[in-house]
Amino acid sequence: MNTDDTIDNDASTEPETNCGSNSAETESRSNCGASTETDGGVTSAASTDDSVSKCGGSSESSESNCGASKKEKTDEKVASTVDDFDADPGRFVAVGLGPGQAEGMTQRARAALMAAEHIVGYTTYIDLLPAEVIESADDLYDTPMCGEVSRTEEAIDRALAGNDVAIIGSGDPNVYALSGLALEILESKGATASMVDFEVVPGVPAAQSCGARLGAPLVNDTVSISLSDHLTPMEDIESRLHAVAGEGFTVAIYNPWSRKRRENFEACCEILLEHRAPDTPVGIVHGAGREDEEVEIVELGELEELGETDLIDMTTTILVGNEETYVWDDRMVTPRGYESKYDY
Repeated sequence: MNTDDTIDNDASTEPETNCGSNSAETESRSNCGASTETDGGVTSAASTDDSVSKCGGSSESSESNCGASKKEKTDEKVASTVDDFDADPGRFVAVGLGPGQAEGMTQRARAALMAAEHIVGYTTYIDLLPAEVIESADDLYDTPMCGEVSRTEEAIDRALAGNDVAIIGSGDPNVYALSGLALEILESKGATASMVDFEVVPGVPAAQSCGARLGAPLVNDTVSISLSDHLTPMEDIESRLHAVAGEGFTVAIYNPWSRKRRENFEACCEILLEHRAPDTPVGIVHGAGREDEEVEIVELGELEELGETDLIDMTTTILVGNEETYVWDDRMVTPRGYESKYDY
């Protein structure tokens, strides 16, 4: 799998989405712990709309509006502020699950999840949790694809209501993931990170877990670039590709392909070929850590045609070698520079 939170809501078949919107129009935002009305002993905002999430409610209560048409500009804002909560805040931890399989999770991540009362995450990632973690949690809350904003606010509201909460993602929380969004939402609520004892528990990022499957492609300077233009304009992505492709970096490419992003992948291949030789080694890892994992090493000149195959999709990470990278015994090798200093 692509082992970071990198499925950027644009795999929908709809041309435009309001993925994860917390705007007033969707009415699916959390009001966990806010205002006066109680629900199961947890204070909740009064509402006649059953779609408003209550603390400890089922995941079905806050499905995202993924696939709905959106306005040119949404007026997204959080549903509650820190002043709406009467309880002493609990803890809030962003946990990286790593590559996806249970044995790829760090001991620190497992311990953080075992200590959490509530665990919040994307449905696919909740399904990856070990049985003992699921059994130890008081409540699990998940949203489908496109629910990043709503589930992150849900997690924060649960913490502000006095619960110890973990929000999970694959890979590492600081690599195309939700730790930054969590801090932004905390700030917008008038809360602080120290108020909820916010902590990031790192995991193994996709580039590193995929690099391990390919040999040693990342032992020198490396740059990561996501081809998703859901949050970053494509012109910025192209500018960055030109900047790094002309230098000696190996390049880790996240989010290479989706039904809405075919042109982005094609543009990426063309830019890389402007700066690098067609025989540059490229490692492709599809579904790392999953049953459908595939690993291939190809030449850069062959990369674009593979975009139409099942090998490259949103669960794929691509590692593009630099001018010194070579293939030996079906492994990618990027020299660190020892050969210029030592005889061996």
